[in-house]
Amino acid sequence: MRSLLELQALDRQHYLHPFSDHRLIAERGTRVISRGEGVYIYDSEGRQILDGMSGLWCVSLGYGRRELIDAARRQLETLPYYNSFFQCTHPPAIELAALLAEVAPPGFSRVFYTNSGSEANDTVIRMLRHYWDLQGQPARKIIISRRNAYHGSTIGGMSLGGMPAQQAQGDLPIPGIVHIGQPYCFELGAGLHPDEFGLRAAGELEQQILALGPERVAAFIGEPVQGAGGVIIPPDSYWPEIQRICDQYGILLVADEVITGFGRLGEWFGSQYYDIEPDLVIFAKAVNGGYLPLGGVLVGDRVGDALVAGGGEFFHGFTQSGNPVACAVAIAALQVMQAEGIVERVRERIAPYFAARWQTLAAHPLVGEARSVGLLGALELVADQASRRRFPAELRIGETCRDTSIELGLVMRHVRDSLIVAPPLVITEAQVDELVDKARRTLDSVGSQLQRHA
Repeated sequence: MRSLLELQALDRQHYLHPFSDHRLIAERGTRVISRGEGVYIYDSEGRQILDGMSGLWCVSLGYGRRELIDAARRQLETLPYYNSFFQCTHPPAIELAALLAEVAPPGFSRVFYTNSGSEANDTVIRMLRHYWDLQGQPARKIIISRRNAYHGSTIGGMSLGGMPAQQAQGDLPIPGIVHIGQPYCFELGAGLHPDEFGLRAAGELEQQILALGPERVAAFIGEPVQGAGGVIIPPDSYWPEIQRICDQYGILLVADEVITGFGRLGEWFGSQYYDIEPDLVIFAKAVNGGYLPLGGVLVGDRVGDALVAGGGEFFHGFTQSGNPVACAVAIAALQVMQAEGIVERVRERIAPYFAARWQTLAAHPLVGEARSVGLLGALELVADQASRRRFPAELRIGETCRDTSIELGLVMRHVRDSLIVAPPLVITEAQVDELVDKARRTLDSVGSQLQRHA
């Protein structure tokens, strides 16, 4: 086995990492993760680290699940690949589609497979516009999204997203996509009751529809909870008003559930948690526990029936759409979730415990707000609790906290000056205690550093 230094050297020479400053990687080197077990990962030096981010929001059932590994092996031995083009199919894709229809919200009986959430969002752009063409309303091309949203890193996905720094690379967004404000109460709702702010934020959708002309708007897309944007949990008033507006103007509602799908909020899908009725649901990540690339679009019957009845070819798809091994692992993952009552466990037991323990961090001097929903949590980092004043940008306080947490044996992610977590759904109460304890020790350590340098 190669040494750590050898691996880092090869990495530096040959591997261009996603969402990374390659010069910094060349200067600092990388942390090499060598294995995983349960809710823990281990680096190449054998250090155990609690994975508070489920990999990248995806390893929901933990590492080393034998049921998923065996499903992959069996399918590799039977049929490792065949495509779904040319009126062909295979059992794993069919059986998974039926299982997804079983766990999906009512009114979803069809699925279109992709390899990732990014590809699924590109698919949605194509599908929405094709749908309105079939409806005899080809002018309905515009998709409304939100600032600080994340919908993937393909050209279409990043156009739907609302992060200016990312869109600046590649002259994005593409035409036909516009953005409204986000329901970020901590940052934007000072002085307002959360419900008042939620209605105001949702009202921007109606204003934008009227400004553009309802006859030109195809859909509104949103994550039930903005994940990569910083675990932005909308006020209770927000989603009901969004639903009302979409219904009033006859536009489609798209829920990007790449993060909130498959139990993260204590329901199979986040749209069920917020009691909304989307027309399309984007999924990926936890559909097969993050073990293999797989994503897709759950297609509501309103759209699916039109695609079937309209006839003609839908010129879209991918070589690996519905890959049999990825689908077989997804079937195993969903069966594990059903057999072990994972969704119910999150809703009734682990999420309430996590919420109570996470909230104890709100008293820390560096924390302006501790919020959570399901097994998603965020800490807003502030220099002063009373005024919610942020730290100077040059301190890079979020990044410092992230790096400190890893040194203390916990993976947290930073988004600007906030810390976020999304632990595996199989985390125990004792491991929640460990997560919160290490998060507090992280805050204490960074606070001590700030005092020494004051």
